[in-house]
Amino acid sequence: MQPDMKFAVLMGASVIVFALVVSLALARRTEKPNAVLVSALAIFICAGGMLFARSGAQWGLPWTIYYTLPAAATILLPPVLLAMNWRESAWYLLLSSLSAPAIHAAFSFFLGWNEYMPFIQVPYWKDVFQL
Repeated sequence: MQPDMKFAVLMGASVIVFALVVSLALARRTEKPNAVLVSALAIFICAGGMLFARSGAQWGLPWTIYYTLPAAATILLPPVLLAMNWRESAWYLLLSSLSAPAIHAAFSFFLGWNEYMPFIQVPYWKDVFQL
């Protein structure tokens, strides 16, 4: 698969997982958040953050900028814009911090795509089982 197509697939998976993370963090709410707002946050944070990080790396920006700004948006925007209480925020922060490595591990293990987080090495399943 072409690198741009892999990137698009990883971005799509990230958007879906982000929406699930927000849904899980807010599962106890009787009044659920606006689906349009959650979708907009998912697209802005995941797709926007990944595009910014990719472009920032290509433009030669320091990694401290192209990783930190999307990370800050991921950490700060949902709790603020969705008016999360401390419990919801804690669940959100825990789940969101685990989601990116989990996506990377799944794509690396099942498809052999190590591009998402190349600094975390996860073997391809065929290499593990010598197939």
